[in-house]
Amino acid sequence: MKITLIGAGAMGGATAEGLIKGKTFKNEDITVSDPSKEVLNRFAGTGVKVTNDNVKAIDGADVVCVCVKPWLVQKVLEELCPSFDAEKQILIVIAAGVSSKNIYEWMPSQPALFLVIPNIAIAQMESMTFMVPVGANEKQTTTIKEVFDEMGKTVITDEKHLAAGTTLASCGIAYAMRYIRAASEGGVELGFKADDAKKIVMQTMEGAVSLLEASGLHPEAAIDLVTTPGGVTIKGLNEMEHAGFTSAVIRGLKAGASKN
Repeated sequence: MKITLIGAGAMGGATAEGLIKGKTFKNEDITVSDPSKEVLNRFAGTGVKVTNDNVKAIDGADVVCVCVKPWLVQKVLEELCPSFDAEKQILIVIAAGVSSKNIYEWMPSQPALFLVIPNIAIAQMESMTFMVPVGANEKQTTTIKEVFDEMGKTVITDEKHLAAGTTLASCGIAYAMRYIRAASEGGVELGFKADDAKKIVMQTMEGAVSLLEASGLHPEAAIDLVTTPGGVTIKGLNEMEHAGFTSAVIRGLKAGASKN
């Protein structure tokens, strides 16, 4: 199986890195197309094929993944349309806020389509990815899900929930990093060196995730395990809540979803 990735910016580049690290595709069966020579040079050294010609890039590909800024999707798809073989090729579009209705207007051949929203941890094979199959059969859906499952975890959803998935996981990784930054700065104020504080906070987050995954506990139940009456943990949690911690997180998620 061969795959072409069109657009290797931040998200596209992270996706390309994940594909290269994975075992689904051989490097020589991956093609990266991008207008930037710097980007192409970066991937050329990995053994993948590189080009700045999008039409040439999709020739012979089984899967075509378009990962460009939302406002560029129409231009790219209309460029590809005359050469795209809807009978043989699967189309993946990674672009927030671009609907299947619009995509099929730009690709009237209506190929099997997957709207996909990963996050940048896909480069480290740890993405939380949302996937919406449109006009795809069960075999095609299984194939594409397996591609992204290798690079993290994948949830199949419907199109109306894709915006929520985007803010929860794709934008959400930035929200998690903002917490790491804030907690690290707090660690510095408590007397730790900056790098040490960051390491402490990151390991603490990894531990929290591992605990929840292993135990199946609801986060609040796990919190109860470390909140003794009158203890420092509950005092710290209450101060965060007084400052609007939970409300701020929920409002941020809702604000992000409303923009997609």
